[in-house]
This record gives sequence, structure tokens and C-alpha cells, in this order.
Amino acid sequence: MLQSIPSQFNLDVASTAHSAPAILSRMLRIVTQLVFGFLALLALLALIPICPLPTLGRSTWWLQPFPWDATYDYVVVGGGTAGVTVASRLAEKGHNVALVEAGGTYEWSRPLSRIPGAATIGIGADVATASSIDWKFVARRVPGANYRDIHYPRGKCLGGSSALNFMIYQRPSEGAMDKWAELVGDVSYSYNETLKYFKRTIAFSPPNAESSRPDTPYNSSAFDSKGEPLRVSYPQFAMPFSTWARQGFSAIGIEEIDGFDSGKLEGHQFCAMTIHPADETRSSSDAAFLYSGRGLKTLSVYQSTRAEKVLFDSRLRATGVRVSGIWGYTLWAKQEVILSAGVFQSPQLLMLSGVGPRDTLLHHGIRPVMDAPGVGQNMWDHVFFGPSYPVSVETFSRLTQDPLWLIWQAANYLIRHEGVLTNPSTDYLAFEKLPQHLRQGLSPAVEDTLAWFPDDWPEIEYLAASAFVGNFSNPFFQQPARGQYGSIVTSIVAPTSRGNVTLRSRHAKDLPIINPNWLDTESDQKLAVAAYRRIRKVFQTTAMEAILTGPEYFPGLQFQSDAEILNIIRNTMMTIYHASCTCKMGMKSDRMAVVDHKARVFGVERLRVVDASAFPLLPPGHPQSVVYMLAEKIAADIINSPLLSQ
Repeated sequence: MLQSIPSQFNLDVASTAHSAPAILSRMLRIVTQLVFGFLALLALLALIPICPLPTLGRSTWWLQPFPWDATYDYVVVGGGTAGVTVASRLAEKGHNVALVEAGGTYEWSRPLSRIPGAATIGIGADVATASSIDWKFVARRVPGANYRDIHYPRGKCLGGSSALNFMIYQRPSEGAMDKWAELVGDVSYSYNETLKYFKRTIAFSPPNAESSRPDTPYNSSAFDSKGEPLRVSYPQFAMPFSTWARQGFSAIGIEEIDGFDSGKLEGHQFCAMTIHPADETRSSSDAAFLYSGRGLKTLSVYQSTRAEKVLFDSRLRATGVRVSGIWGYTLWAKQEVILSAGVFQSPQLLMLSGVGPRDTLLHHGIRPVMDAPGVGQNMWDHVFFGPSYPVSVETFSRLTQDPLWLIWQAANYLIRHEGVLTNPSTDYLAFEKLPQHLRQGLSPAVEDTLAWFPDDWPEIEYLAASAFVGNFSNPFFQQPARGQYGSIVTSIVAPTSRGNVTLRSRHAKDLPIINPNWLDTESDQKLAVAAYRRIRKVFQTTAMEAILTGPEYFPGLQFQSDAEILNIIRNTMMTIYHASCTCKMGMKSDRMAVVDHKARVFGVERLRVVDASAFPLLPPGHPQSVVYMLAEKIAADIINSPLLSQ
């Protein structure tokens, strides 16, 4: 469970637990939960006419392939963002593909996930808030978070974490992708060369006249009219708080730009999201590729099926995957096995299969197939934190305070596809390098560390959140009982702290141990404190003061020193779910690299890793677009050279 933050930061005042306001708050929470339960039922009913059932060759949502040994051209492990994309693109070209997914179909098992406005439900720092489609990972006693236990949401369903995320679609800077190309020794990863893969997946819809921000600028050349099937658009409803944050960012000297999809990030603007504009529902990899009536006749989806280990022959060629569902059986691969199990479970599966740090394998009684010390290491991630203020504009806080308004918004969403529930509450972003006049607190050593990042790689991201954030333990239901609240949270997007993932046991059913190692370096700590102060400056601008109804609500302006602010950050920070690089891509000369520039695992044959774990670095911002790009690129490599790994 999430440890309590110090009493001066605590939101739940024990002495008033039985007071009238506290009782009223609990009653409102119960009513809100009932309304959302009813909303989930309506969303399920609404799904039937809106989403066609997937038409797959040997499996559907209700009838799976029979659970016994079978042979395919390719076996893809993990039906998440990357796995669904790779499997679908291969099946489109007539390859027989098995897609193995431990979870089920979220559109039917948890239809609430289809609603953008419900994105904050189930992803809190307290694992007790986790939903039925979550793996329920917990980072235990994290030093950088003052030894709190932090829930790390990961999607356990077709669509993976694209069924849980905040749907933000934004691409890296040009320099970030050029740095990727440099690290892996392959110019095809440069920004200009990967742009076609970024475009390939996306069916973009610009803001329309019916939206509340029809004038939102965007760069149409960043998208291809032939891109498909993932829908990217702007929420029909723009959060009023964001329009004021927009003015606040300009007031502190951050430039307004025309979006975040053209290789430039430094600036501020409304962000595009993976939302289907026709009905304002989440466009996950599952919804886009499998539920869009594409008719992938040669794709077989094994739901509720756990991969146990990859099998190798005497020549160290991957030949299949041992899986378990009702019972155990083997899916054989004539061509390749592709791991897309995610940043925590791709390295876990490699280690369970005998590919990983030799000492770790021997400790768990696993016969080493290949000593690969980089497996599970080099984990990058982003965390967020920030203050909250009382405001005069309507925010998400009202959804938990006013059941009648919630019912009205639910009806407006389901019937007309309009209103606040079309928006996940965070729809405005800003990026910057810490301005020169604020860098006097950075030591020469910190500046040298940050010099590794390209010139156009921002160090700090700001996100306008139209709600109270606090410690994010239970974000939807921890809203105060009265008043409207707005927050600006920040994330260090040039992090230098590195974590790792290792085995808990030799069994796939036991989740691996994750050590994110957040805020471990002086660089991350200094930037975090500077970013927190910067947010307070935004709220002190004339533009933002116009909507403030009181002083800083959380944590309060009495905390001013660097030490106090850093302690607040440690007590309230939460992951923004961007873990990556645990099977990093690199050159053969790099002993810690796990895969090459084609995502092929070093030391063995016919085995690839295609997901965020294969990143050589975590680009600034939100990596959803990069996962799709990598999946498209590797799928194209396989299609163009199917026997490349033999």
C-alpha cells in the first residue's frame, strides 16, 4: 500500500473523519462510483453497434484457437501497443501469425477504458486502485520516493498499456531521433528516415468546428492522408483551465508552437490524442488494428494465455514459445519469435529462457543459453509532480462532487459524444530547457551530464491538469469535496537516473522485481526543484491570477527551501508510465546492448524484441508514438527480408 505522506501534506484529516463534510464526501464518492458503474454498463451496450467484432482467421473475441501445439510463421508474445501492430502488419502480408496475450479484450471486460474521461480511474499510486486489466506491478520501497511503495500501471489486455494511458500522441525532437541513430549505428533511425513510419500508423483528424477549440494550430504536413488505422485527433471538449495555462506559459517566456509532431518540442500547445473523432472513444492498438473490421485472416489471437519461455535448438535458434492457458502447450515458429511483452516482461521472458545476466540465471536455477548482462538494466523513466490551486473555472473536480452533473456529462458523452468526458483532463503541454538565468544552481558536473542531450532535447515538460493532483494515490476519487482545482505538473524529460528489472523467481507467473531508481542523481533532483519553482511562477503570472480563488492549496507556499521542495516531490511523485530501455538497442561493441538495429537479440537467432524495452534511449515526452514507429519499422524490415535473421 502507498505509505502516508507526512501529516503536513496529508489530505485525509483523521480528526474530522466523522464530521459532516467527511460523511458527505464519502456519500458523494459512493454515488459517483455507482454512476460510473452504470456508465460502464452503458459503454458496453454502446460498444455493440459502434465496434465491429474482429474477423480473424483462426480466432475471434469469443472463439480462440484450440489450446494445443501449433505451428506458425511468426509467434508474437504480447498483445500490447507494439505486439498488435507487428502481428497485424505481418498478417496483412499473408504470414501466419500467432499473437499471445495474457489478458483479454478490454472493450468487453472493462468498457470504461474506452472513455477518455475515465483515464484517471485505476491508475493511482496506490495499487488498491488498480483495475481488472492491470498487471498490478508495484515498485517497493523506492528510495527516491521516500521509501513509498508505488503502483506501476501496465495493461493486461489486448491493446496493453494503450488501453490505460492518457492517449497523448506526440513525437520526439529531431535531435532525439538522430541521437538514437548515432547510438545504434544506423542512419535509418534518424528523424527524417523514421518520419514515414511515424506517419504510417496514423489517421489524423484536425480540430473541427464543433469542438470547443476549433482554432487549435497543427502542422498538416506531419501526417499522411493514407495513414491508418490508429485514430489521432483532438478531444471535442478542451479543458477551460488549459486556456489559462496557455497564457501563463507565454507569460514566463515559453513560445506557443503549432503542435508536437514536427520534430520540435520546445514550446506549448494543446496536444493531439489517440481518440476516435467519430464517437470520442479511446483508439488503442486493439481498437485500431483488431476492432476496425480489417479482416486479418491469417492472425490467430491466443487470449488469457501466458508465455512461459522461448525455446531454442542446438544452434541457438528460437524455435517456439512454451505457453500456458487451460494447460501448457507449444506454439512453434517457422520464421521468428518476436517478444513484445513490455518493458518489464520482455526482459523477464528473456531471462526465463536463459538469455540474461549469467549470475542472475544461475541464482534462479536457469540454464544459461546466452550471457547477456544488459537484459533488465538501463531502465529510463519519467515521473511527475506539482502543486494544485483553487480556481474559478470548471474542472474535473466537479465530477466527483456533483452526481447530477456527472450524470448529465455521462449522458452528453454517450448520446452526443460531447462534454468533459471526451477529455482525459490533461490536454495542454509545454516543453523547455531550464532558462539560462535559472541555471545558476546547477553545478558544472550537472551541466556536463546534461550536455549529453542534443540541443533540441527539452529538459522539462509541463502538463496542465484540470484537477487536484496531490500524491496521485487515487486521482479520481481523492478530489476535495468542495471547490474547483487546477494543477500544473512537471516531468524531467532529460533524466539521468537509471533503474533495472530482475527476476523474482524462475516462474513466469511471478511478476519481476522492478527498481526504477527515480531521482537518484543530482541532475534529476536539481531539475525537479527548479521545475517546481517554475510552475509556481506560472501561477503567479497576471494571466493565471485572474482565475485563482485563493493561495496554493497543495502543498502550500510555506514550503520554500530547496530541501523542503525536494521532500515534497519525493512524497508526492508518481511515474508517468514511460519505463523503457531494459533490452536496449545498440551496437555489438556495447556489452550492455541486448538487441541490434533490427531488434534482433545478440547471441541467438530468430528472436527479436519489439517494444519500449528495445529503445536505446527514452525520447523526451510521451513515447506512445515511438512504440508504434518502432513496430512499423521492424515489421517492414521483416516483410522486406523475411529470412534476414537466419
